[in-house]
This record gives sequence, C-alpha cells and structure tokens, in this order.
Amino acid sequence: MGRIFETRKATMFARWDRMSKLFARLGKEITIAVKKGGPSPDANPSLRRIIQNARAANMPKEKVESAIKKASGQDQANYEEILYEGYGPHGVAVLVECATDNPVRTVGNIRHHFSKGGGNMGSTGSVAFQFKRMGVFRLDPAGLDAEALELEMIDFGLEEMGESIGEKGEAQLVLRCGFADFGQLQRALEERKITPRSAESEYIAATPVELPEEKAAEVLKLVDLLEQDEDVQRVFHNLR
Repeated sequence: MGRIFETRKATMFARWDRMSKLFARLGKEITIAVKKGGPSPDANPSLRRIIQNARAANMPKEKVESAIKKASGQDQANYEEILYEGYGPHGVAVLVECATDNPVRTVGNIRHHFSKGGGNMGSTGSVAFQFKRMGVFRLDPAGLDAEALELEMIDFGLEEMGESIGEKGEAQLVLRCGFADFGQLQRALEERKITPRSAESEYIAATPVELPEEKAAEVLKLVDLLEQDEDVQRVFHNLR
C-alpha cells in the first residue's frame, strides 16, 4: 500500500464559502436516489451512502429528512444526470457531472463556462476515454489495520488502496474499485461496521498531467467557474 494521488482537485469546500451550494448538491443526490430506489435507507444502498456523505459534510439532519420527504412527493422535479466533456486551458481534459431539470439551459451554461474559462466544450466521448469510472471510499484510518483491510477487500472488488490527505489536511485511506463493484465493496465495509467519510463514484484520470503552477491556476479557474453553476454536481480533470 502506497500513496494515492487524487487528480480531481477536491477543493470545493475551500472555494464554496456558502455551504448552501454543497447542501443543494447533496439534496439533488438524495432526490435522484429516492426516485430510483425509494425513501428507506435500509432498502436503498444509494440513499444510505448519500446520507453518510451528508453527515460527513455536516448537513443538518432536518435538511436530510426534508429532502427525502420532498423527493417522495408527486410534484418533485425529475433530475436528469448528464456528463459533459471538454478541454480546459493547455489541453487538460475535463468532465462535468450535472443533474438538471432543464438540459437546454444547462448545456448552454456549460458551453459558456468553458469559453469564458479558456477551454472548449467537446462532444460525447471526446475526453471520457481518458478516465475510468470507479467507486471511491475515503476512510478515517484511526483504529484500522490497513494491511489486513486491504487483503480482505480484494475479494470484494478492491483495485487499489493508499494513503492520502483530506480537505482539511487530515490523514485518510482511499479505497478504489471498479464502478460495477461499488455495491459489494460498500456492503463489505458496512458488515465490518466501517463508516466511510465519503463514498462516491468518481472519474479517475488514467494518465494525470503535470503543469507549472501558473498554468495549473488557469485550469483551476475554469474548474471554479464550472463548480459554481447550480446544475453542476462535480468536476473531474486529469491535472495532477
């Protein structure tokens, strides 16, 4: 087990000083999960996972419960999940994960952000081949035997595991599996009473690229523009 490089610069907590943006993203994820699998966390693993993520993000319990109740209603908006692709400055590949009730509005906004940020929006498949969709679990390493856990989880789809640094500089263990194995690895951790700090599907760059600090800042400016859009859930790229 070594170090894991996280090429998706997960800095939204630092950049989004308004927690409402994060809570809105989680609220949409709750809505989508409830629409697909029902309002019971016990019977809906996706919802259970999102609730865990919401707790880790300090989303108030009443907001979580309200989102579940609202999602169960007849008049709740149906969100369409769309993945947009493009290139940022200096040829950096960018994937933009959206959840929207108005794709026409969203695609126009995303195209505008790419243009304003010095990039170009691409067609479907133009950059996605440079990424692999994986299940990513981030754990608090305290009290865990990392080597033993790694050996156990291989039987449940674990492909790689390593140490990393979290948003606030905290140590963490990162477990990655193929997206198809997400559910069984989640169940394996639950059976061992291990609650991840976060558990999400992410697009991992196959070949991260290095840029000088000044050029990397230009890329991250585009990422910031995209992340602030109300329809954008997450942004991934291959900048190391």
